[in-house]
Amino acid sequence: MATLPNPLPTLAADPSGRSLGLELPAGSLIDVTAEGPADEPLLWCADEPARPGDYHALQPARRAAGLLPVLVDLGGDQGALDEWHLLPDEASYPGDHDAEEVLEEFWEEYAADELAPDADHPSTDSFAEKFPEQPTFDEMVAPYGPEWPGLAPATEPGQEQALAPDARAAELADSLTESGTWLKEPHLALVPARRSADIPAAIGWTGQINYEGDVARLCAVLRSWEDRFDIRVVALTSDQLVLSVAAPPTTLEEAEAIAAEHFAFCPENITQGHHETLRAYAQHDVLNQRVWSFWWD
Repeated sequence: MATLPNPLPTLAADPSGRSLGLELPAGSLIDVTAEGPADEPLLWCADEPARPGDYHALQPARRAAGLLPVLVDLGGDQGALDEWHLLPDEASYPGDHDAEEVLEEFWEEYAADELAPDADHPSTDSFAEKFPEQPTFDEMVAPYGPEWPGLAPATEPGQEQALAPDARAAELADSLTESGTWLKEPHLALVPARRSADIPAAIGWTGQINYEGDVARLCAVLRSWEDRFDIRVVALTSDQLVLSVAAPPTTLEEAEAIAAEHFAFCPENITQGHHETLRAYAQHDVLNQRVWSFWWD
């Protein structure tokens, strides 16, 4: 796999970014990982919290320098980037993975774990017996079952949602900087990456590490969502991923198919969310929703 040149070292001698065709506010280059300094900076991060319009202003960095904007949350218990436990050397290349194979593996492994007999009580169903107040696995993932249902078809944005993916991302970024929803102290960052879906792998993000050790496998899914649903990676916290969606599903059938992918990608969205079944999650959190967020326990 050929890697793209990293333009970030240029900013060490030219903090304004003018040599890259940029006009940057004051910021810092970040090379801190959980294993010590990286060979090259992983990202540039603005010193001051982001304001509405800042994300849009730096979107041209994609064309000018191969740098993609993303909001990073520096508030909360693990706000400082040196506490994010970044592991870029543990991330492979997203293009080396097939999105459907990744999701199918996650889905069927989860189903096998929940439907297998409990080792301490081999005569009982592990999910139903341990959590009798919760829906059974079959009830939770209906209308699907233990076998992977396949990828959802691509969607087309309706007239009321016809906003270009990057414009939708900028709209969401402005909303996040104004509302305080999800992000306590958002700062604008620039990441050297081929496409928005690759941003978590490019910096070695580990918010998902208790579920999947190689974040690039999840980025392969994000690439597929980028192609089918026009998503963009807009914001990261130390353990949460926030996406804009320019082409969300507009029918319940489409939403349920996408919800199945969300369940495989991040089961906590349903098992620890506001909705205990895939159908309810699809109706409330996927159908016509232009923001998808994920958090792994």
